[in-house]
Amino acid sequence: MSRLRWAMPLLVAVLAAAPARPDDARPLFNGRDLDGWVVDGPTEYKDAAGKKQPLWTVKDGLITCAGKGFGFLRYDKQQFGDFRLRVEYRLAAKGNSGLGVRTRAFDPKDSRGTRPSFYSYEIQLLDDAGKPPDKHSSGSLYRYVAPKSNPVKPAGEWNAIEVECAGPRIQVWINSTQVQDVDQTTVAEIKDKPLKGYVCLQSHSEKVEFRSVTLREIRAGIK
Repeated sequence: MSRLRWAMPLLVAVLAAAPARPDDARPLFNGRDLDGWVVDGPTEYKDAAGKKQPLWTVKDGLITCAGKGFGFLRYDKQQFGDFRLRVEYRLAAKGNSGLGVRTRAFDPKDSRGTRPSFYSYEIQLLDDAGKPPDKHSSGSLYRYVAPKSNPVKPAGEWNAIEVECAGPRIQVWINSTQVQDVDQTTVAEIKDKPLKGYVCLQSHSEKVEFRSVTLREIRAGIK
């Protein structure tokens, strides 16, 4: 028993120092600044007084986008193939945003070719609580596949979205309700979409806030 008491502090120290396993969820946002992220598209906007303000800011553990210009905040440290991404978001009234997955850097000069909804996937985030789902509603693979349902909460409330990409299979949950389960090889419009790329957050219209941005790398078919 005394040997166990002696060994426990050493064991705890070893475990604390051990690197995280590759499949552990890890934060992509540190809660303090935009380290690891880059802005693709406009970086500033003019407020009501005509003064330039940053489009993307961090305060009180939140990423805030003013929603005054079309573009993206992209995690630039790594591209991901098979993963589960979790994000909490809060939209203002009439807000419009999205998550880009398996995408590339957005170039405003080639908007149609490089934005996620054309190049890969944008999962739509919209102030549309209570509305019937379609190919442009919250949880859609924007312009391609409508979600099964629309479980989003109204503007001003926090929602949680999870996106899992494993090989050609794309699954999406909003507030713990699965709204997508698609094998892209079975849908002609998306069968050739890339299986690896960046993740990003969208600036579109009206204010949107993000927190708890985490990602867990997985192997296709293994949770």
